[in-house]
Amino acid sequence: MIVKTLDDLIDTPRDVRGPVWASRRFLLAADGVDFTLTETTTEAGAEQILWYKHHVEANYIIEGRGEVENLTTGEVFPLGPGSMYLLDQHEKHCLRSFTRMRLVCVFTPALTGCETHDEDGAYAAPAE
Repeated sequence: MIVKTLDDLIDTPRDVRGPVWASRRFLLAADGVDFTLTETTTEAGAEQILWYKHHVEANYIIEGRGEVENLTTGEVFPLGPGSMYLLDQHEKHCLRSFTRMRLVCVFTPALTGCETHDEDGAYAAPAE
């Protein structure tokens, strides 16, 4: 059994930050599971173009308001507490945060924890 609290992650290597986001990584590949579970925050006014070419990601919004745009179709979906979106087709998308947003995110395959977004907004393919 694995039990962790958010306080266990703050200011550790599992507390990964970018210019407009922070990702607290509860579960990683090193934990022996096939998925990653994070709590992610995005700052008000943030606009991020992301494209998880090698991962499927589900996001559940706990607090805040924003929208996600499918950059292939142009569809825009409002986001708020209780909303979920799934990138099951590896959609290139734009996540806009109107207020500070807090999300619970699940990635598969599991992340190592060291990933950073490349020029496409993607994480590298997992090592075989």
